[in-house]
Order: sequence, then C-alpha cells, then structure tokens
Amino acid sequence: MQNGEPVIRFRDVSKIFPRPDGRGEFTAVDKLSFEIARGEIVAVLGKTGCGKSTMFNIVAGLIEPSAGEARVVGHDPFREFNFFRGKIGIVFQGDRLMPWRTALDNVLLGLQILDVDPKQAEQTARQWLTRLGLAGHENDYPHALSGGMRQRVSIARAFAVDPEILLCDEPFSSLDEMTARDLRAEFVRLVRQNNKTAVFITHQISEAMEIGDRVLVFHRPARIAYEAQLGAAMSESMRLNVSEDIMRVLATEKRAENP
Repeated sequence: MQNGEPVIRFRDVSKIFPRPDGRGEFTAVDKLSFEIARGEIVAVLGKTGCGKSTMFNIVAGLIEPSAGEARVVGHDPFREFNFFRGKIGIVFQGDRLMPWRTALDNVLLGLQILDVDPKQAEQTARQWLTRLGLAGHENDYPHALSGGMRQRVSIARAFAVDPEILLCDEPFSSLDEMTARDLRAEFVRLVRQNNKTAVFITHQISEAMEIGDRVLVFHRPARIAYEAQLGAAMSESMRLNVSEDIMRVLATEKRAENP
C-alpha cells in the first residue's frame, strides 16, 4: 500500500444472505462506500440490525461481499486472509478470555499464534498489562477479575500483537458507565500513542462522539445515512448540533420502518 492510500476502502459493497426460513434473501449491506485513513478512529453508529456487524465481519475477512470491492491495506481481507495475521486486532463485546488461562496467558495467546520468541512475547504481554493498569494481576484468572479488568485484558491482548488496525464491536456495552468512560478514554489514548487505525462499532450516540474522529451513521440495510467529522477544536454547541442531527437521522429510520 502506498502512503496516502486509505487503510480501509469499500466501493459499492453489498452483502446478501439467504433468509433463515429458506424463503428468499435479505440484503444486510447495500452498495456501501467509504474510506478510512491511516491513524483515523471512525465510530460506526446505528440501531440493532442495521448491518454494522456485517460490515465489521467483511473488514475482518470473516465473510465475503456479494458484490463490490472491500480492501484493507490494499488487500482483499477474505481472499487473502492469511496476509492479515497480526495486522488486525479485534476487541469484542464480550471479553472472550479463556477461563483456564491467566491474564498474562490470555494476552500471550496472539503472540504465541504468531510464533513470537517466548521471552519477547512474555515481556510484551507484561508491558501491555502494565499499560492497562493491571500490574500485579498477571497471574489472576478471569473469574477473579471485574468486568472492566477483563475487558482491559482483552484490549491488552489486541494491542500486544502490534496490529495496524483495531476493530471494536461494542466492547464496553456490558460495563457500567463510569468504567466504560474510563476505558473509552484509555482506548483513544492508546490508539493515538501507537498510531493505529480503529473502527469502533456502537449504538450509543454519546460513545460515538467520545471515540470518533468521524462518525458514520448507518440505516438498514447498511448504508451511510449521515456522516460527521469531529475534532478537539469543536465547540460544545457544535457537538450538540451533531448529536441532535444524529438523533434526527435515527428517528427518521424508525418512522420509515413504522409508517
């Protein structure tokens, strides 16, 4: 990939699935086009069932588009899946920790899969646990950790492999608001410090506004209904206007679904 090219690019991407009852098909993503630049954090916002997770799975290479072109660092994420080993880190809604592995061993997992030298891998894992405020908890098992601490282990695991891209699927939705707010701030700080590119899926307007350099609002089937560029220099009144615009866009979809 040449410098200046987008890290993630969708061109008229569509995804069609057969209906579970076998009666026809439904469109989850409809001619979706967007680009994400290196170092950008993009929050993708929309109601449940709008196609956010399908877009996420296409970026991650877990499913193939039915039509259009998806490129991640210039490569096809589905057809060149092995190319992306260690290049994409994922933080899920649940922490997805292995209960039989300690915090340290859970963070080590990705490094072990990548065949990193064991001594270097352990050093890296310990460093990331420390950076996430978990020094002293390396040998604790998940059942002994709070929900916020488990999600910190999950974030440490994602960053430890030094990926170019971080994909986050509502990672803080199960946490109390105080813990979630702290982790959002920590996540943004780490993305900035380590020059990562991130896609952050959420259904909360406030979270999207806290996380994103840019917010994309999806309507069903996944298509961009609204887009806003955010920035530290934005006044509170400007941010309030964006938030109100997003609420109107989401309300418009609700009225369309329930005429």
